[in-house]
Amino acid sequence: MSDSTYVLSSDVLMRSLVRYEPGYSLIKGSKLIIPEEILSKIEEDALSGDRFSVGALGEIIWLQDLGREGYIEEVRVEEHRGKGIDALQELAKKFSAKVLTGDRITTLSLLARGVDVQYIGPRMDGLRIYDYFDEETMSVHLKEGAPPMAKKGRPGDFKLVKLSDKKMEEFEVRTIAYEILERAKTGIDAFIEVMYDDAYIIQLGDLRVLAAFPPFSDGIEITAVRPLVKVTLDDYNLSDKLKRRLSERAEGILIAGPPGAGKTTFASALAEFYKERGRIVKTLESPRDLQVGPEITQYGRLAGSFENTADLLLLVRPDYVIFDEMRKTQDFKIFVDMRLAGVGMVGVIHCGFPIEA
Repeated sequence: MSDSTYVLSSDVLMRSLVRYEPGYSLIKGSKLIIPEEILSKIEEDALSGDRFSVGALGEIIWLQDLGREGYIEEVRVEEHRGKGIDALQELAKKFSAKVLTGDRITTLSLLARGVDVQYIGPRMDGLRIYDYFDEETMSVHLKEGAPPMAKKGRPGDFKLVKLSDKKMEEFEVRTIAYEILERAKTGIDAFIEVMYDDAYIIQLGDLRVLAAFPPFSDGIEITAVRPLVKVTLDDYNLSDKLKRRLSERAEGILIAGPPGAGKTTFASALAEFYKERGRIVKTLESPRDLQVGPEITQYGRLAGSFENTADLLLLVRPDYVIFDEMRKTQDFKIFVDMRLAGVGMVGVIHCGFPIEA
């Protein structure tokens, strides 16, 4: 039996981290402390209908049951003066306890403060999302209560395939999403590009991942998209006349087509085409989908706006800018403004027929 004392961070309760290994064995015989601030926040969110907070209250009740059964010594809520990480540090010092967390940033912050901390979150290697991909997979679609699906093939010629007849459990999808988000916080090959309360867009290596949670979505959902091919203009068998036009005169181009037609793939090839001819090329993208070399800088929204990014680009005067996923009126205004300023522009837009472009 252990005589350890642990202070629990909020993610331990929200993500049921001590219900499964290694957390479950770790808490055996221990005293568990929940900061009062965390319980108050969980109660507040639960009252507003947040199902994960409701689940966290269930975790606390389950821990109390473990105490009555003798698996742990006790679980109790303690008051404190500090907030957030300060509260965890304060309680750890007061009770000579170790902080238990599944959040990497919290772990690093506490270590930097000299606080004893135990990380029980996912490992950085071997993410389960990769298990759903093979060489032909373009995208993977996971949702609680539904079987895992994947698009297989190539742009313009693909099919939707059921990967298993078994419907995915809520905890299963939540764990995969949690792994991806934790990698994005500290991994050198991943970052969170767009973040809302209930939705995240993550760049994970060459995967673009959308993770959606209730109440934004009706269930936890993960969509992971992988660029299947990287091509050059030579792969398109374009005529010499068209190539000359692209390199000498065409400086206001729209690439149009329906979803999955290969617009972004062609735009990537065109960006590389200009780079190889000694041109300075930048991109405007959010999320960043273009598959280009390191010589081409990919820009997102600056302070939440492509207009701010465009103002910055006009100061450095690139030869060409590839504007991916133009949809809103302001996007087209930016395209026109930069073109009139003398920047070669390539825009990518959605349409079903040429006349719609």
